Amino acid sequence: MHSYLDQFSQARVAVIGDVMLDCYVSGSVNRISPEAPVPVLRVLEERTVPGGAANVAANLATLGLGVEIVGLAGQDGARDHLVDALRSIGDINCSGLLGVAGRRTTKKLRIIGANQQIVRVDHEDVGPCDDAILGRLVKAARDAIDAAQVVVLSDYNKGACSDTLIRTVIEYASAVGKKVLIDPKRSNLDIYRGASVLTPNRKELTDSTRMPCETDEEAAAAVARAQADCGADILLTRSEKGMSFFPISGAPIHLATVAQDVFDVSGAGDTVVAVLAASMAVSMPFIDGMRMANHAAGIVVSKLGTASVTRDELAASLLGEHAGPDVGDGRLLDWDDAVALRWAWAREKLTVGFANGCFDLIHPGHVTLLRQAADACDRLIVALNSDASVKRLKGSTRPIQDERARAAVMGAIKGVAAVVLFEEDTPLELLQALQPDLLVKGSDYREDDVVGADIVRKRGGRVMLVDLKEGHSTTRIIRTSEQGERPKMQAVR
Repeated sequence: MHSYLDQFSQARVAVIGDVMLDCYVSGSVNRISPEAPVPVLRVLEERTVPGGAANVAANLATLGLGVEIVGLAGQDGARDHLVDALRSIGDINCSGLLGVAGRRTTKKLRIIGANQQIVRVDHEDVGPCDDAILGRLVKAARDAIDAAQVVVLSDYNKGACSDTLIRTVIEYASAVGKKVLIDPKRSNLDIYRGASVLTPNRKELTDSTRMPCETDEEAAAAVARAQADCGADILLTRSEKGMSFFPISGAPIHLATVAQDVFDVSGAGDTVVAVLAASMAVSMPFIDGMRMANHAAGIVVSKLGTASVTRDELAASLLGEHAGPDVGDGRLLDWDDAVALRWAWAREKLTVGFANGCFDLIHPGHVTLLRQAADACDRLIVALNSDASVKRLKGSTRPIQDERARAAVMGAIKGVAAVVLFEEDTPLELLQALQPDLLVKGSDYREDDVVGADIVRKRGGRVMLVDLKEGHSTTRIIRTSEQGERPKMQAVR
C-alpha cells in the first residue's frame, strides 16, 4: 500500500458539496458567571479549520492529492478565512467556491472548556439558491469533474446539494467514466442512484431505512434495504465496531477499528471518504483502500476537533499493522521496523518515549537521563546520531566509538526498548515518522528549543526535561584523558 501513497501527488479529486468553516474557542473554566448559571470560559486558544466538504478537500490535500472544490459560500469574512485555509494546505483550486451575495458562509463555532464542548453556535443559510446561482454551480461541478479522476459528493443538507446538483453530478460523472463517492445525509437514498459508493454511518443508515444496524446481521439487512433504493455499494462506518463494506454483489467485508483512544469523532466520516477517494484515484484495490481509510479514521478520532491525516501518519499506522513481535530488548532497528513497532505498541495502549543524542562515551549523566526517560513511559526508543552526523557536529576526531558500538552499549541499558540511527544533524524527520508520546531532553534545554517539541505536543504528547548530573560530559572525559588526569566521577543514584 505504501507505493500507492507515493502516487497520490499525481492524482486529482473533485469535491462537491456543502462547505463549512469550523471554529474552535478553547480555554479553562474555573467559575460560574454571577450574571447567569453558566460557566465562564477564559480563552486560551482560537483556531479555524475547513469543515464539511472543505474538510474532505483538506484531507485529500494533506495526503498530497490535487483537489477541485465546488460549493456555496457567502461574500463574507468566513469565506475569506476558508479560502485562505484551504490554499495554505495544498493544491486546492477554490475557483468553484462561489460567493453569493446575501448568503452566509456556514460556520460552526464550538466553545470548549477542559477538552469538553460546552456549546456550539451555528451561522448558516440552508435554503436553496436561485436558478442563476444553480447554473453557475452546475457548470463549476462539471468543470471540476473534467479535471479529476474521482468525484466526492459531500451532502450535509446545507443548501448546495439540491436534487438538480446531485443528479447532474452523478449523471455527468457516469457519462465521462468517473466514479462518484457520496457521504449521504438524505433520508431518501433514491436520489443517489447511479453513485459508485455511499459511506453512511450507523445513525445515517438507520435514519434512512428505519432499521437498526448494530450487529452484523442487522447491518446487512439495513444495507439491503438501502441498496434497493440507491443501487450502490455501501461502506458503513460503525464507530467502535470498525467499518463494513457491502458490495451490490459479493460477500461483505468487515474490518475492526484500529482506533486506540477516541478523543473526538468530528470529521471522521470526511476523512474516510477522502482516503477512499484517494485510493480509488490511484486505482488501489478496494480492500486496500478500505484498510487505509480504516487506519486514517483511527488516527483522526484521536485528535481534538475537525482534523486531517498526514501521509506520514498514515504510512506509520499502516506499517504498525505488520509489526513483528514486541521484542523490546534494545536491539538496533531500521526506520521502518521502528515505526511499525511504535504503532504496534500504540495498539496495545503503551506510551512511547523518545530520547536522542550522540552518546559517544556513555557516562553517568547519560544513564540518569535514560533511566528517568524509561520510568516516564512504557517503551523508550533511543535515537543515535550516525557516525557521519557526529563528525559534522563534533569535529573530525569524533566519534570515539562507531555507531554500531554505541548502539550496542545503548541497547544494553535497562529500560531502552529499541535503538535507531539517524543521518541528519537533528532527529526531526525521525520524530515526524515515530510521533512519540514523550520527548525527553536534558534540563540544559528550554522546552521551546527542543527539536520536535511541537510535533509531540500537537498530538497531545509532552516534553520532559531531565535534571542532569553535573560534571559529566563526553568532551570532559576526552579532555581529562588527553591531559592524563583522572575524571572525578559521582555515583549514580
